[in-house]
Amino acid sequence: MRGGGLLVAGTTSDAGKSVVTAGICRWLVRQGVKVAPFKGQNMSLNSFVTREGAEIGRAQAMQAQAARVEPSALMNPVLLKPGSDRSSQVVLMGKPVGELSARGYHGGRQKELFEPVMACLEELRGTYDAVICEGAGSPAEINLRRTDIVNMGIARAARLPVVVVGDIDRGGVFAQFFGTTALLAPEDQALVAGYLVNKFRGDVTLLEPGLDMLHGLTGRSTLGVLPYAHGLGIDEEDGLRVSLRGTVRESVVAPPVGADVLRVAVCAVPLMSNFTDVDALAAEPGVVVRFVDRPEELVDADLVVVPGTRGTVRALAWLRERGLADALALRAAEGRPVLGICGGFQALGERIEDEVESKAGLVDGLGLLPVRVRFGVEKILARPVGEALGERVEGYEIHHGVADVRGGEPFLDGCRVGSVWGTHWHGSLEGDGFRRAFLREVAAASGRRFVPAPDTSFGALREEQLDRLGDLIEEHADTDALLRLIEGGAPSGLPFVPPGAP
Repeated sequence: MRGGGLLVAGTTSDAGKSVVTAGICRWLVRQGVKVAPFKGQNMSLNSFVTREGAEIGRAQAMQAQAARVEPSALMNPVLLKPGSDRSSQVVLMGKPVGELSARGYHGGRQKELFEPVMACLEELRGTYDAVICEGAGSPAEINLRRTDIVNMGIARAARLPVVVVGDIDRGGVFAQFFGTTALLAPEDQALVAGYLVNKFRGDVTLLEPGLDMLHGLTGRSTLGVLPYAHGLGIDEEDGLRVSLRGTVRESVVAPPVGADVLRVAVCAVPLMSNFTDVDALAAEPGVVVRFVDRPEELVDADLVVVPGTRGTVRALAWLRERGLADALALRAAEGRPVLGICGGFQALGERIEDEVESKAGLVDGLGLLPVRVRFGVEKILARPVGEALGERVEGYEIHHGVADVRGGEPFLDGCRVGSVWGTHWHGSLEGDGFRRAFLREVAAASGRRFVPAPDTSFGALREEQLDRLGDLIEEHADTDALLRLIEGGAPSGLPFVPPGAP
């Protein structure tokens, strides 16, 4: 089956494209198929660094894990990292190439990227039995179709069959399926081979008459009805609304091992990036994680995390405006734990010199750590390995700020002063030994009788979640039909649904 492919599109953002793509990858690899994920263009502040030092969307790294292959820049050649409502940093093949407004990107630059995107897709198709591509937003964004490099643009160029995913939990899924199809040009419609209903609750027999009517209206079958699955804390792209929804709010977590729980408050700073850093904490029995934006919400927290951000200077201003800066200073004075990660680490320092990200020049930090940060033009992308609290630690770095550490105890290339820690390393808490050692320190500083579970394996939990995604596809989708599409493309003779693209 060398070179087979499928595009998983969605009726909306957060319809479930990322998890369906991951589920199909895991189902295929369990069938002995050599498979890779692909997303031509991704907009996300939640990113990852590959072993070759390339920055890609974290969702594609998760999908690569589902496919049991090493993540590569080929799997996400274009990554857009928003810096404001109107502009984004453009990352091409894992390296930043500039900052563009939305108008500038869609007005010309996006068309220039079509060729390298297609080259990456073709290289993957020449290497793997199957490539499962993820779309972005909706394929029926008629204002953007001319420059599309992630939905029907690549589907038509590569002759990929398309399955459209809709989130029925939001309501209106039949209108979404019909409207999405009816707004596509005839050449694009010819590739739309079927639909997948996602997040269904209840008796599927009650849905079947609607699926039959949808088939009558469009000539296309629904290839599966995936049930609403609780506790899937899988890395996605689009922000706090998605982050930790499964891990924190829905999963059934084992009771704490010790007598107390630990409460973790994460400051929901603007342009928050790599918010998945706290997923490993949320997976620990007896650790309660919540995102906060008011100082009173820090009062009962045993640990406060200031996470990464694409706008450190903007985050500093936000912390001050909200009164959180004073609350953090009070915590530090009282010896109560604070952890800053990447941009959060920079904000805890003495000062920031930024002529790159915000162009604000010299800005005072919170002064909780003896660190001075200067933003450089070159982005640091790395996969460091080190040791802290007597444990081996692995992480990844994504930042323009260069830290000049002028005191404190060394801590993962950053430093520690009392109960305030700071590091540029993302992902460090995913290491089980280090996470347990860190939580023991937090518990001791907080006076909590909390004991880390001795057998929690974040890696094993992630594998279980990916297997559950594979199970959803295997048990609730028409896998024979999916395999036919991947191997043979869209069937001929699919009917046109008027009116088509204007």
